[in-house]
Amino acid sequence: MMRPVAITGIGIASSHGEGRAVHAALLGGAPPVLDELRFAPHPVHPLPALPFEAAIPRREMRQMEQWQRLGVYAAGLAIDDGGLRERVAEMDLLVAAGGGERDWKLDEQILTAAPGEVERHRMLLDGLRPTLFLAQLSNLMAGSISIVHNVAGSSRTFLGEEISGAEALRVAAARVATATSDLCLVGGAFISERPEVLLLFAMGGVLHAGPWVPLPERRGMVFGSAGAFLTLEPLERAAKPQAILRHVATDQGRPEGRVARLSALLAATPARQPGCLVISTASGAEAATRDELAALGVTPDLFSADILGHLVEPAFPAGVALGAIAIAEGRAKQVLVTGAGQWRGEAVALLEAPP
Repeated sequence: MMRPVAITGIGIASSHGEGRAVHAALLGGAPPVLDELRFAPHPVHPLPALPFEAAIPRREMRQMEQWQRLGVYAAGLAIDDGGLRERVAEMDLLVAAGGGERDWKLDEQILTAAPGEVERHRMLLDGLRPTLFLAQLSNLMAGSISIVHNVAGSSRTFLGEEISGAEALRVAAARVATATSDLCLVGGAFISERPEVLLLFAMGGVLHAGPWVPLPERRGMVFGSAGAFLTLEPLERAAKPQAILRHVATDQGRPEGRVARLSALLAATPARQPGCLVISTASGAEAATRDELAALGVTPDLFSADILGHLVEPAFPAGVALGAIAIAEGRAKQVLVTGAGQWRGEAVALLEAPP
């Protein structure tokens, strides 16, 4: 028998700040926080100063990059929001994360010099530091969360851009529903102010260039900095249920089949009630966003990428966090969250108010 899954802790930090109250205010409409100059012509939603030093020991923080610090910090917010500090020893951890930071100064040198293949290979061999490869490991965030917050259950890291966040959430919910876990911490973090990441996506032609405009008018992605984590427990044991994760499903395949796959996911989702709040985690990449809206068939009430920026790995967990906040704050009884990766991966989640 499948157990109902409750969201009991919500931890989110973004360009707007941290916590439930800050992000609940965004549900009613709020202007984005933007930096349109630093990486012009590509705007970003930057990360504000957060008190990482209050939550992370200095000796640990020195070894982390900013994306790791943000993930560790947001995970702590979720643990505290759920009142679960005394249960971290039994907590299972599922993290969606990309690789660490590249040496963008070396990238810049290579791009400026425009060398041939042999010279480019030599520049990479001479310029890359051995320690940089260790810093690129995606599971460092999970390790840092375990060390800082004493999370001692199983640990799994999901790597794969947008689909990884949705898949991490799906697996966490399935584990709780099937009684293979009684407490899961799931989420991820992404930093927009990374020159090497902006370069990668700009070269792929999927970044928005020029003054910011909202979705669906925009024809490219605008990255945001955010960490989003949730704690999941069986409803029957949850002391503080904030929303029920009624359904979560994912799929992936070639881009040309995206509309059909997402339509099938929506068709298999329990029926929406009148007044269901619809949150789209559409990336802003033109084809993916067009396909997501075509499958959905209605205009979403909220594009998470408009207020937070596109968050890549934690994009879907952040959308679900916003939906859980909407329910916990009494703004909705039911929330549908959708997502389609700019390259591949589709996801749907349905949240409902606790009984």
